[in-house]
Amino acid sequence: MGTEAEEQPHGAAVVADGFGLRGPRGWVFREVSFRAEPGALVAIEGPSGTGRTCLLLALTGRMKAQEGHAEVGGLPLPRKAAAVRRISALGQVPGVNELDPALTVAEHLRERALLQRRFDGSVRALLRRPGTRAAEARARIEEAVAAAGLDLDALPKGARTSVRDLERIEALRLSIALALIGRPRLLAVDDADLKLSDAARTEAWALLRSLTASGTTVLAVCSDAPEGALRITAVAGEAPEAPETPETREATGAPEATGAPGAAEAGRTDTGAAASTTEEGADDALAETGRS
Repeated sequence: MGTEAEEQPHGAAVVADGFGLRGPRGWVFREVSFRAEPGALVAIEGPSGTGRTCLLLALTGRMKAQEGHAEVGGLPLPRKAAAVRRISALGQVPGVNELDPALTVAEHLRERALLQRRFDGSVRALLRRPGTRAAEARARIEEAVAAAGLDLDALPKGARTSVRDLERIEALRLSIALALIGRPRLLAVDDADLKLSDAARTEAWALLRSLTASGTTVLAVCSDAPEGALRITAVAGEAPEAPETPETREATGAPEATGAPGAAEAGRTDTGAAASTTEEGADDALAETGRS
């Protein structure tokens, strides 16, 4: 019973103080300062091309910042980036861990559960009987699907529905369910409100709030932060040029833009603008787990 209690989600505090990331051509974001308590909903808002996703990846240990200080669950970044990755999880991020349109919902869930069991298990867990491990994997999948509000029976072909046939809100729920299989303390969601109707956007934010209510801290990139969220506002920059592959993408920047004085205390801070900034990041920045 003690082991089961330890596996339950509990949010990680996120602290940033003068946090900044510089690409080959300049600053992607700079002077980001805020404090989010465990179980908070943090909305990184702003138009595409302003370093929102780079900030999301840096705060989850998947990009390396060069300036300032940040901590997740008391783990300093970038020094403990690997440890931060172990307690955090990503929803779908373009160019990093996109859903495979050819796979079904069930195939995605089974694959993620197998990866989780392989890379996140103790030696004792690996020695359990295959039947026991399979039952635990099923339990994790069911728990994650329920928490993400993904109704498999409502899909066109149930769990055998291909990702290409999912509505945007259903794909969002699936990506969140996949992330929740790892029972993270910090969940990061990119483009949380992209291409959603007003009703679906309300549905998406209600889902993310339900996760914070259960104790998980949530970072969400969006174009417009919902009321009550801790807002981190990105300054508008020029649209990014489309990179050829995730491996060759470079984070680029323009003249510096710093956070407004007193913004963090008001629950709002700014990230630096970046001309021709790619949202996915620099060559040496990505350290991602699972499917990409």
